[in-house]
Amino acid sequence: MTVRFASLGSGSKGNSTLVDDGESCLLVDLGFSVKETVHRLARLGKKPVDITAILVTHEHGDHIHGVAPFARKFDIPVYLTHGTYQPKSMGQLPVMNLINCHRVFECGSFEVTPVAVPHDAKEPCQYVLRSSGATVGILTDLGHITDHVKSSYSNCDALLLECNHDLEMLEQGPYPAPLKRRVGGDYGHLNNHQAAALLDAVDLQQLDHLVISHISEQNNQPALAQAVVEDRLSAWSGNLQLADQQSGIDWVVVK
Repeated sequence: MTVRFASLGSGSKGNSTLVDDGESCLLVDLGFSVKETVHRLARLGKKPVDITAILVTHEHGDHIHGVAPFARKFDIPVYLTHGTYQPKSMGQLPVMNLINCHRVFECGSFEVTPVAVPHDAKEPCQYVLRSSGATVGILTDLGHITDHVKSSYSNCDALLLECNHDLEMLEQGPYPAPLKRRVGGDYGHLNNHQAAALLDAVDLQQLDHLVISHISEQNNQPALAQAVVEDRLSAWSGNLQLADQQSGIDWVVVK
């Protein structure tokens, strides 16, 4: 089976990643409305009926806004931690699977490893997905890189990595001081240099695809993020892409 992934969009206005192996197709997060999700799926040649399950990283709106409405409308199972499930805002889910973020589980034909991360949410995690000998890591929405994160993402064939903000742009930007402290804090988001530093712990000989994602429209620029990341990749010959808010990225074949 061929493993591939794509992004429906990445940024503060909505996030969602598709990972597909020909047997199962998983959505990781869904920050878009049902109508917008259907439109973005169609762009990638997919329909709601093709979605096996939705994996949720945390309860912030740009990652969860469309999860419950989409799951209810199309009867799709949802996987999330106990802390992430918010009954008042999410309501009843057709099939809810509460996961332990320190325990590997099976989802369709995928082996899924949740990775606990430091972020200002109730019980956030990110995911490493494996199928047919291919490993895809998704890592956004964390304030700093822990040893657990380093070990969890060290052997990926493909990695979607948050480069949320440029430190100088954040400091000089329009956000109020409390929000600047939150974004730049240990439980906020990765800046370009923090994200690039993770690459020192990654097996670059195994990594074939790197996607810079969750780029802030107010506090970063794609060229700045790319330059910082490329500085750590001087001897790397893999495929580097940037996922944006509107278009995400098209299908990338891993193996």
